[in-house]
Amino acid sequence: MHLLSLSLINFKNYEQADLDFSSKINCFVGENGVGKTNLLDAIHYLALCKSNLNPVDTQNIRYDQEMSMIQGVFSRLEKEETIYCSIRKNRKKQFKRNKKEYKRLMEHIGLIPLVMISPADYGLIQGGSDERRRLMNAVIGQYDHIYLENIISYNRILTQRNRLLKESAGRSGNLDVLEILNQQLVQYGVPVFEARKDFTEKLMPVFQEYYQHVSGNKEEVSLAYSSQLNELDFSTALRESINKDLSVQYTTTGIHKDDLQMMLAGHPLKKVGSQGQQKTYLVALKLAEFEFMQTLMKLSPILLLDDIFDKFDAFRVKQIIKLVADNRFGQIFITDTNEERLKKILKEIPTEHLIYHITKSGVDLI
Repeated sequence: MHLLSLSLINFKNYEQADLDFSSKINCFVGENGVGKTNLLDAIHYLALCKSNLNPVDTQNIRYDQEMSMIQGVFSRLEKEETIYCSIRKNRKKQFKRNKKEYKRLMEHIGLIPLVMISPADYGLIQGGSDERRRLMNAVIGQYDHIYLENIISYNRILTQRNRLLKESAGRSGNLDVLEILNQQLVQYGVPVFEARKDFTEKLMPVFQEYYQHVSGNKEEVSLAYSSQLNELDFSTALRESINKDLSVQYTTTGIHKDDLQMMLAGHPLKKVGSQGQQKTYLVALKLAEFEFMQTLMKLSPILLLDDIFDKFDAFRVKQIIKLVADNRFGQIFITDTNEERLKKILKEIPTEHLIYHITKSGVDLI
């Protein structure tokens, strides 16, 4: 699986751009603010039908323009796949595969597996549990469409239940309707719980291995799935929490409360991890996700590394580059502000690569 070419029209800061890529390592170098990350975000769009940075599609249209276009030609299982995305103001986003429009965007998820590592990942450590649930949803959803369907259905029923709790305003009416909604939450929530539990258990040893490699065997790390369903029967828990739910007017029990516990040397990473340790943790976690998806999907995801070398020492930068240059990682896209550092490391790695120099005036192949 790799991206052969990318074409942009009025996407973010790009009026127009056409790029061809190596099947191995592709680098975008240049100063901050010139649009390196925007190129990675265009690839993210083509794979996952959305931006990694801005959830409002129309805000990704170039200033003062009415529409934006992204098109990529991929090589997938020895067959070319042309993926087209059009964003227009006041119109529905359009996605096409080989000129045929998708009826539902969810049908596209998983066709182009992708893992991205970026500064935005710090939200996984510093942010709330919703950030870590989104991580699980993003990874599992790429290889399990039933999981995606269950998440969508669960969230719809959860919204209905919370609305009913507010309408009840502390009264114990509508219990029959609440019981029906409880059954539906259990129907969709339990499979999600089981999928998340299985994902975390299988990811853990792979994650630990990558962390030790990048860090040089310096620290012990762990990752644990936290869910109320680990200890409770979901159906029983919903019934027992009904009085509390009516009082606070929202659903207090369920998979929407799940979390991932990120630990370093037996302590919460958020509290004890240095900036370098936190960054190493996130890189190792994403590389483990890559291997996990690759094993299940029998395809090598595209790997996007956005400015991950900032605040890393030279040893860890070199370890990461050497690691991802291995044949098992397939195609890689890297952004960096330090062109000379990147060139020096790539000289020591015998693999095909291209380097694009990005400036405010355009994109040039070095």
